Amino acid sequence: MAEPRGPLMSPGFWLHHAALEWRATVERNLRPLGLTLTQFNLLASAGWLGRRGAELPTQQQVVDMAGADRMMGSRVIRVLEDRALLVRRPDPDDARILRIEVTAEGHDLARRAIRIVVDADLQVFGPDSDALRDQLKSIAARRGGR
Repeated sequence: MAEPRGPLMSPGFWLHHAALEWRATVERNLRPLGLTLTQFNLLASAGWLGRRGAELPTQQQVVDMAGADRMMGSRVIRVLEDRALLVRRPDPDDARILRIEVTAEGHDLARRAIRIVVDADLQVFGPDSDALRDQLKSIAARRGGR
């Protein structure tokens, strides 16, 4: 077992603080669009999954891709639906399952928001962040593979 060397030597400590800075930057930059980071993650995930598959994604698939809690995801998706950014429809084969479709307005807003988040990534992580992204992706994959 490794000896503790203090928080300033911990990659987890710095990851936590870097994540706080990234989140604050993204939230600040998304504010003019009227989106929170959670709303953005769910809207962008719904759009991405909707383009990739033959059928509309389920609400649970969208929540899972966004990394959101099931209850929080459901509440935020309801807010996005109230703003006419997406529509929830019962699955034709199982009414307990909700399918998510992003509206034209939702796609437009998501495109604008994605540009903002890409710019925030560049602002926070710099232009040479591929190695960092790959390392973080490898670590995150231990959660169940995204």
